[in-house]
Formats: sequence, C-alpha cells, structure tokens
Amino acid sequence: MSTLAHVFEAHGIATISLGSVRKQLESGAPPRGLLCNFPLGRPLGVPNDKEFQHKVLAHAFNLLGAEHPLIEEFNETVEEGGAASLSCPLPPRSNEGLHAALDEIRGLRPAYDRAIERYGNRAGTGRVVEVDKIESAVASLIRVVEGTPWKQAGIPGIPSRVAQDIRGYYECAALGLSDHIPAAWSGANWFFDITETGQIVLQARAAMKQAGEKRPIWFYMAPGDR
Repeated sequence: MSTLAHVFEAHGIATISLGSVRKQLESGAPPRGLLCNFPLGRPLGVPNDKEFQHKVLAHAFNLLGAEHPLIEEFNETVEEGGAASLSCPLPPRSNEGLHAALDEIRGLRPAYDRAIERYGNRAGTGRVVEVDKIESAVASLIRVVEGTPWKQAGIPGIPSRVAQDIRGYYECAALGLSDHIPAAWSGANWFFDITETGQIVLQARAAMKQAGEKRPIWFYMAPGDR
C-alpha cells in the first residue's frame, strides 16, 4: 500500500495511508499515514457508524497539508471484540451421499444470495473463484486432504487466494443468516471452528505444509494463529 502511495505521489497525486499495524505502517514509510487502532479489515473502525467513520476520514484528510512525511495516530480505539465465533445455524444435511463440506456449501447458497442482495459483494467471492465455482474449489482441497499434491488436485489458483474466496463465501453467507454486522473476526472464527469447509481448509493447509510446499503457498490459507 505504501509503495503504491509513493508511485502516486511521484505523479503528483497526494495520498494518505490508513493502517492498523504500527510496524507495517512505519516500515512502509508512506508520505502520510494515519495509524488506527481498529480490528484488521475495518479501516474506518465501526460498521454502520457514519459519524465515527467521518471523524476518521476528516483526520486523514487533514494530513494532506503536511509538507514532510509523517504518521499520526487516531485518538480513539476500537476493540477487537471477536474472540467468540458467530452463532449462525448451519443448514441441515440434504444429501448424505455428498461430502459434508460440499453439501454445506449448497445449503448456504440462499443465505449467500440474500447477503449479496442486501450488502453487495463486499466480502464475497470473485477475486480468484466465482461463486458458482466455490464447490469445485473445495472439492480440489478435499483431494489434497486425501493425498493428492496440490498442483495435481485442480485448485483454481494459488491456494491461499482460493481459500480467501472460499472463506468470503461463508462469511457473506453468515451475514445472510444473521440480523446484524458481526464483531471483527467472529465470522472467521465461525468458519474455521464450526463449518465443515473450514476444517477442510485447515487440513489441506496442514497437508501442504507436511509435503514441504513453499510457505507462501499454504500459510495464508488461514490466519497465522491457526
């Protein structure tokens, strides 16, 4: 992000970088940076709180007048608040002849579609895997768990990026199952702790690690503490 900011600045476009991790923001040395003690993935702090978000943006835009590189810290903190998993009921099994993870994906599709209609595709799929291909992507990870090398399993891209789209499908479906915006990380915890597919992602990740694959291939399939 900071590297891109320097490119824009070199072409006469002023930039402001918002960051939640001090070391990352400082090591990138952006022309202007605002450190926000917010949960990762929530750069403006509080979902659906326009007043709070406007305060963050106003502070950021005030940095445009700086003549020298600087990093300031926003004076309010938003707590993580996401240690627990979401309390989302998963759909019951409808096809006992299908792998449980694939049956789960099919059962969640109506909730996913409701969330897309309500919120748009903010955290859904499409970076690497389109929504209609999520099931086949998970099937490829199941093959990895069963012993197939990842390059031969039909994974439709770099595993870490594919896993992000799979997780996006589930977290978006969770929005369709609940009546509120969940706390930060509670959706991720729900995915990895509760769902069949979350377990498949973790197992495929472990299999790639055990097979000696390069760390960037598998590590970012899940948060580092998993």
